[in-house]
Amino acid sequence: MTVTETSIGTGTGTYAEVNGINLYYETHGTGQPLVLLHGGLCSGEMFAPILPTLTEHHQVVLVDLQGHGRTADIDRPIDVALMADDIAALIAHLGLRQPDVVGYSLGGGVALQVAIRHPHAVRRVVAASAHIRSDAIYAEMRAQQGQVNAAAAEFMKGTPMYELYQRVAPRPEDFPRLLDKLGAVMAKDFDFTEEVRGLRVPTLVVAADADMAPPSHYVEVFKLLDGGLRDGGWAGENRPKGGHALAILPGLTHYDIGESPLFAAVTLAFLDKQS
Repeated sequence: MTVTETSIGTGTGTYAEVNGINLYYETHGTGQPLVLLHGGLCSGEMFAPILPTLTEHHQVVLVDLQGHGRTADIDRPIDVALMADDIAALIAHLGLRQPDVVGYSLGGGVALQVAIRHPHAVRRVVAASAHIRSDAIYAEMRAQQGQVNAAAAEFMKGTPMYELYQRVAPRPEDFPRLLDKLGAVMAKDFDFTEEVRGLRVPTLVVAADADMAPPSHYVEVFKLLDGGLRDGGWAGENRPKGGHALAILPGLTHYDIGESPLFAAVTLAFLDKQS
């Protein structure tokens, strides 16, 4: 493994060769392990505003997913299931014993897939702003996603996403290729309803009140997890049987929820809950 300089604190930046990819990650803090996964066109750096809060009592493993941040792309599609296998392999590589996995947007989809595909590898999962059906998001957002491809790279110059990639990516010239891959995955129809219905890992579903999908979608996801179907009871005895929970955060959007103190607060409240 190669040690590199970290960019957002005192953690150690390292590469791990797992599952056919040279995966970049940083470790920050001590305590119960928490694997933290960023959104599309971002990197682990996006969590800098809330990292001090998360690391007060947790060891945070901050990962750059395939083709993002300091992790170079490889010859395979961008796929949440494949990236979930990467995370499971990293967990095994690091010898972590049932860490929590927290993800936002693309990372939230990966976190859900870790729970679906590798339920014995994780303790609890938080999935923020991660819709489980391709038709759940607003029509205008699907139209915008349909325009994401290599040709858009020129128009993205000067944006924070482009500048981040040029600054930290092992191969900055791969940015158009990443856009092509993300565009391809966003154009693909998907429906993880049945997989989510079968989740056995305690999961917190988080969304902004003005997210990319309406709040009703995240309520629907919660219902798949036995939530929102009955009064919870005076002592919480009728809450979802699997320990699942839902949080709709006020005053936020898809684009700022990942760095919000509210997101950090509900995440820690769920992860640190004594069950």
